[in-house]
Amino acid sequence: MGIVQRIDYSDLVEALQHGDEDTANELLREVMPRLEDYLQVVMGATAIEAAECAHQAFLDVFERIRENKINDRKYIFSYLITTARHTYLQYKKSQHRYVSDFEEYRHYVSPADQVQTLIEEERMEILELCLEELSPDDRELITYMLAHPDANTKQISRKFGLSNANVRTKKSRLIHKLHHSFKRKMSS
Repeated sequence: MGIVQRIDYSDLVEALQHGDEDTANELLREVMPRLEDYLQVVMGATAIEAAECAHQAFLDVFERIRENKINDRKYIFSYLITTARHTYLQYKKSQHRYVSDFEEYRHYVSPADQVQTLIEEERMEILELCLEELSPDDRELITYMLAHPDANTKQISRKFGLSNANVRTKKSRLIHKLHHSFKRKMSS
């Protein structure tokens, strides 16, 4: 199946709290690309947007770690993902604030926008192909999570009759599987 990636990054919290830069940097080299990939594959962010939002999310979480406001360190990766998602959504929302009235109501679509639209459509088609590779149950679960990004583990576990731990594990594995399937299809 490929490389199994860790789900529990509680060591990262401990390393940051105790100033263990080597361990923290090693774990961050593993975590940051996963956050960026999540934002690109699931949220549709560009590489630059994903990098910026992932780093901002880490800074926000780092501040909470320094203030000792992380309740359960074993869920730090989930917290990072959620923070990255919210950071990206806030970024996208702020981008719409600065659109002038003229641009907002203009009906002419520039060639660059047409290309971007085609790229987005292609990405969605590839994502749909990737989703089709999943089992019906997994597809239903991940489709629900994509449609309800603010749903927490407890809500998802109730909806699908799964334990909280099973939801977290399935979510991580499905995102990992979709990510690799998406990358494989993009390169072919």
